[in-house]
Amino acid sequence: MALLEVEAVSKYFGSLAALHKVGVRVEAGSIHAVIGPNGAGKTTLFNTITGVLEPEEGTINFKGHPLKRLRPHQRAALGICRTFQNVRLFPQMTVLENVMVGRHCRTRVGLLRTFLRPPLRQLHEELAVRRRCEEILELVGLSHRWHVRAANVPFAEQRRLEIARALATDPDLVLLDEPSSGMNPSETQELNGLIQHLRALGKTVLLIEHDMAVVMNICDVITVLNFGEKIAEGTPAEIQANPRVIEAYLGTED
Repeated sequence: MALLEVEAVSKYFGSLAALHKVGVRVEAGSIHAVIGPNGAGKTTLFNTITGVLEPEEGTINFKGHPLKRLRPHQRAALGICRTFQNVRLFPQMTVLENVMVGRHCRTRVGLLRTFLRPPLRQLHEELAVRRRCEEILELVGLSHRWHVRAANVPFAEQRRLEIARALATDPDLVLLDEPSSGMNPSETQELNGLIQHLRALGKTVLLIEHDMAVVMNICDVITVLNFGEKIAEGTPAEIQANPRVIEAYLGTED
């Protein structure tokens, strides 16, 4: 059984089919890419998986369980996290505080319990959250920035901070939307290493990416969308040789 199974999913905006009967199987422990031209439906697919949008047709199962009608925070609690194409940090909070925000779905203290629980117990949990988030910052190479406001760290590090915040939810499936966007070649290479390290830690990665060097170098499986439909799926070598993919990206001569 695949970790994530998207079956015949369709999503419409008026008469526009952003997705039409799209199916994707993401195996546990894999790095799986979704590629396609702008407007192909990639981010819409991510939004249906994470609960931002509900598809009109089809099913999405995670660990064999249907996700229908589950809200984004409920899907995060099940083990699905994501980053966004446009960085969405809390700019006035520190790097560490941003990661701690991502940890809230794994904590017991809610607003009511804050008043009901003994202060010492609250302190123990807060310290545990802080230690875990410091470990995650070490993992993504940002431990030296823990005290800096998110708005004041370089853009490539903001990208890694978004990944750190997502990892704070202890996910099984990590969705990365254009993680290398805006990075130079050296920063992209570091990102490649981080994604591969996530797999080594037992995470499954599903990413949207325009940088074909990233996709071809680190991915096990690639799904190609065009105008809301899946036109190909396979290994990097298979995708590179697929005529429909070449046509979608490069066009053909008359």
